[in-house]
Amino acid sequence: MAGGSTALGARRRRGAWQRRGGALLRLLALVLAWFAWGTAHAAEAGLPSTAAESALSEHARPGDAPHVPLAQRSLPRPPDGYNTHDGGWVRFAYHPSVIDKVQPLIQEAEAFKIELQARLGQRILESVDVRVARTPGEMRSLAVPGTSVPSYAAGLAYSELGLVLLTIQPLYPNSEHNLIEIFKHELVHVALHDAVLGEPIPRWFNEGLAVQLSGENRATRLWTLWSATLSENLIPLNQLEASFPADPNSASVAYAEAADFVRYLTRNQEEHRFRAAVARVKTGQPFVAALGDAYGSEISTLEYEWLEDVARRYTFWPVLFSSTVIWMGVLGLLVWGWRRRKARSAVTLARWAREEAREDAQREREVVEETPPRVHIVLTRPTESEVPEIGAGRGGQADVPKVEHDGRWHTLH
Repeated sequence: MAGGSTALGARRRRGAWQRRGGALLRLLALVLAWFAWGTAHAAEAGLPSTAAESALSEHARPGDAPHVPLAQRSLPRPPDGYNTHDGGWVRFAYHPSVIDKVQPLIQEAEAFKIELQARLGQRILESVDVRVARTPGEMRSLAVPGTSVPSYAAGLAYSELGLVLLTIQPLYPNSEHNLIEIFKHELVHVALHDAVLGEPIPRWFNEGLAVQLSGENRATRLWTLWSATLSENLIPLNQLEASFPADPNSASVAYAEAADFVRYLTRNQEEHRFRAAVARVKTGQPFVAALGDAYGSEISTLEYEWLEDVARRYTFWPVLFSSTVIWMGVLGLLVWGWRRRKARSAVTLARWAREEAREDAQREREVVEETPPRVHIVLTRPTESEVPEIGAGRGGQADVPKVEHDGRWHTLH
């Protein structure tokens, strides 16, 4: 009975093992199917389905800093019912229901201002107002009179007024929406305006600095730059001085390369040159001349050196991280995982078979040991030599019982 229950338990364990393996494969297949469905659904609905479009819609904003004439510098009052927080140089206004979302912005503001001041080498952000809306629609209602908030904007900076608008709710459901990164992005726009006293600067420099210092979409930007480098789709900087492309893919390339060029200008050994260029612009020197004097090279030379740096760092990686290679890698990992699980299952099943065999052998030994020895009693006719006195009295025909025990015969008396 014990052996039967042991074998039954082993079979149950074996079945449970196989069910777990099958469930894992079904789960992986479900995840892949869900990803494919989500991509197709986003494409049908007209939502951002690629990393480039998602980055553009949430963080990269063509034309997100509208120009407000000096004569119209009047800051609108926060809506009724909004709470306020006065941090000295920065004042937050928000609906009471989103205090948990605003608190991290309040905590990050001071440290980020210190970082920006060190980067730019100028006094900045002496007066900033931040209005945090609950939805994109509510954010549009907070726009300065006479201006509008673009439909694609998740944040907006009125640099001349020192005003930043943000929304808690993302533009698209389930899309990436890092409120701290968006807040930092808009704050950089205001800081750079303060650092150069509103002097004109190229669009690529303004947006590139905001993207680079806010740290937004690092992985997406790397991928975009890798792809553009491999396909030779990088955009010359002189085409990005006034505006960025309206096409989402081209715009994402513009933001990625602008941010990387600013990274190249602000690398450790060149930070003092970067601050010198900002100081020269502040004095009224045109940006191109200020950058050339600070770095000792014309901007075309700096761009050429940056392109060489990009070619060294990014040419090989797009091939390695292309979608085809990634999916082939995922498939390879699935096959490898299945084969490894199957091999482990075979080893486990063999071990269970050995354990069952040992248990069955042990059970048989226990049965043998518990069985009492056999006693075989037979009646034989002894010879006269074996029992002469009986044989004499009964004519040698008396039956004498004999017993066999352990292979030997014994006569009973």
